[in-house]
Amino acid sequence: MFDHRRSHRPSIFYRPIRPTDLEAIEKIHAELFPIRYESEFFLNVVHGRDIVSWGAVDRNRRNGKSDELIGFVTARIVMARESEVEDLLRFESPRADETLVYILTLGVVDSYRNHGIATSLIREVIRYASNIPTCQAVYLHVISYNNSAIHLYNKMSFQCVRRLHAFYFINGQHYDSYLFIYYVNGGRSPCSLLEFATLLVAYIRSGFRSAASRIWWKKEDEVSRWMKCKESSSRLIPMTQNKRILTTNATGCQFA
Repeated sequence: MFDHRRSHRPSIFYRPIRPTDLEAIEKIHAELFPIRYESEFFLNVVHGRDIVSWGAVDRNRRNGKSDELIGFVTARIVMARESEVEDLLRFESPRADETLVYILTLGVVDSYRNHGIATSLIREVIRYASNIPTCQAVYLHVISYNNSAIHLYNKMSFQCVRRLHAFYFINGQHYDSYLFIYYVNGGRSPCSLLEFATLLVAYIRSGFRSAASRIWWKKEDEVSRWMKCKESSSRLIPMTQNKRILTTNATGCQFA
């Protein structure tokens, strides 16, 4: 296998994937992923049919390979309200056109890893999503044993919001998946950490106010009893305070 590190310093360039990349992208997918993709998937990628994609090439690569793919990312726009992460989004309005960008595949050939190529490709997707006014987030799945990918997404401030049991079925065996999300254009979860903390403080303060109120009512009741006992010997009916149970509903909150 060609090892650029022994011969020259690479000059990485990023561009959209084209029909001429069909053979290269099929080959890299076969080498990197345990999942086999249908031919239709690759045709949709290279022709931009419902899929957006970016490729990485090394302009300093010799032997006519300066425009051959060494990395790629593929993604698709999905409707937010039809996605599996709808409950992880806060809708400020009842708009039905809110969207998300779902990353389908991401890969870099072995000899070009540790050059920041995967990071740059993800940034291309985030930039693309950020330029779509209706887009609220970028999200993706990572197989549970892919520690390098998990580290990469954590480093890029993606939030790991769920672990999905037996999400993948590969070679007769089930594997869990992690669901990562990156909010854009003001998109956010139904309950952020700050909001949760604010609600918690409000709850504590309300508890103090309620306790103080009960003490005040108790003292007032004692004074009332004394005054009424002094004025008459009639039976007293004690005053009672309605109790309010304050709860902080954190359902749907996810913290990474």
